Amino acid sequence: MNSELQLQVEHWLAQDPDPRTQAELRSLLEQQDEQALAARFAGRLEFGTAGLRGIVAAGPMGMNRLVIRQTSAGLGAYLLEHVSDATERGVIIGYDGRHDSRIFAHDTASVLTAMGIKVRLTAKVAPTPLVAFGVKHFNAAAGIVVTASHNPPQYNGYKVYWGNGAQIITPHDAGIAAKIELAASQSIPFLAHEAGINQGRLQWLEDEFYQRYRRAVMQAEVLQPHTAPQRVSIAYTAMHGVGADMAEAVLIDAGFTQVYSVAAQREPDGDFPTVNFPNPEEKGAMDLVIAEAKKHGAMLACANDPDADRFAVAVRQDDGEYQMLTGDQVGVLLGHYLLSHARSEQRLVGTTIVSSSLLAKIAKRFGGECYTTLTGFKWLMNVGMAKSQPQAQFLFAYEEALGYTVGNMVWDKDGLSALVAFAQFTAELVAKGQTIWDRLEQIYREHGFHLNTQVSIALTPGTPDIGAYLREFPPAAIGDQTIVSTEDFKTLERRFADGRREPIELSASDVLIYRLANGAQVIVRPSGTEPKIKCYYEVVEPMNAYDSLQSCQVRAMAAMARFIDAHQASLPK
Repeated sequence: MNSELQLQVEHWLAQDPDPRTQAELRSLLEQQDEQALAARFAGRLEFGTAGLRGIVAAGPMGMNRLVIRQTSAGLGAYLLEHVSDATERGVIIGYDGRHDSRIFAHDTASVLTAMGIKVRLTAKVAPTPLVAFGVKHFNAAAGIVVTASHNPPQYNGYKVYWGNGAQIITPHDAGIAAKIELAASQSIPFLAHEAGINQGRLQWLEDEFYQRYRRAVMQAEVLQPHTAPQRVSIAYTAMHGVGADMAEAVLIDAGFTQVYSVAAQREPDGDFPTVNFPNPEEKGAMDLVIAEAKKHGAMLACANDPDADRFAVAVRQDDGEYQMLTGDQVGVLLGHYLLSHARSEQRLVGTTIVSSSLLAKIAKRFGGECYTTLTGFKWLMNVGMAKSQPQAQFLFAYEEALGYTVGNMVWDKDGLSALVAFAQFTAELVAKGQTIWDRLEQIYREHGFHLNTQVSIALTPGTPDIGAYLREFPPAAIGDQTIVSTEDFKTLERRFADGRREPIELSASDVLIYRLANGAQVIVRPSGTEPKIKCYYEVVEPMNAYDSLQSCQVRAMAAMARFIDAHQASLPK
């Protein structure tokens, strides 16, 4: 075996506090499995704006206790250097129901308290939104959630919030990553919990903290009920995650008495035994909650993902079957509902470049403002905070991947408050003798039927760099439709067909957006390393007086198929 690799492994073993991962590495050493060891020591699990996320495994490329301790030491050093009162403001830590989450969270607390930083640690599993709430509530210097959200069971993650309550963005991500590299070459401080408590550095967050979040939902201005909710029936699943207790509690507080949880998926289980993939977007993931809804004839079949920061819903149709709403449909429905009740000075809403353009049209209809960011709630929330003014206060933001923020109680996506808001919206419709489908049709009649879809296109191995090609040979049309503007997020410039140019005030990213004369658009995210692109398509089909929701949808789907075919045909082969 390579002697340098063997020294790396032995050095790691000398620091690894976990007998399980020690045994994993020793077994590979005994087997002389150089390939497996080289993979585990090929670098370091990258720390970025999403923190850490990876497969639980031994070595610096995996999620394990030593990586967590080194990461925590790096984060602690960065906080001490950049936040003058970090020791007193401290850090709040929570964790989900995955197998290693509790010990990772406890190790994080021991490292930070050893560095003199006050830590508030949840006494049990906690939905991610509660930690984001806690950062604001306690005015903490930072927040940490040990969670892999909706990833498969073998994954875990380490999500970091800055003191403003939103996920970290540049330059903090790079700064923390540099401190982690330094910490990995040094001994890691560690303080036992009992000592941390005795020294006043460790505080357990017991039930009272969970109740504070619950009361905040109940008292939130944008979540005050406008109609009686008793007639709305809801089937719910936590999808083997940590959302059930709080989801049921906030629904009860809001007056929803007909709530039926899927028993087989109610309790946290890191194996996620009843789903192939614990993501509400995946085929089959909603099967049990839809079956529960059918059993009770419920109007809604609702789900949170395992850490309860995302929300999904299927809605009963006239034939008794259930249809999933897309993330964009939920976003525009919630946006329309919230804007219709908002104060005139609280009508700032936001969405991302890959989400539907419909929210912006709805906001304009209500006299509001809609901002657009790059993908990710780290951008939606940081930009939302920056744009919020006394006469243009933040109200709502969403992205098509089932993430929603209702009001300013939490500066991150929150599947629990979104669940309450959607239930209240449904109750208002029921009181008017309307359905969710009626409201969708009303919105589409006013603004056009907006259909969105996402396609990954694998190209031949000989295809050149797609992004470079599209920039060198910019298309003037897609099919028979003229391109009226092109937005290049690499050069941060918007170019119009008439020759005008204007800057784009967002962070640089390898993204191209083409807007067509008929209102359609395509967002292209090319890969510079492989012949593959990810495309987000939108078509807008006007609804005439004779259209039903179904007939217009059929026409929009046909238009979408033509659009995708024309766009793919225009790409280099």
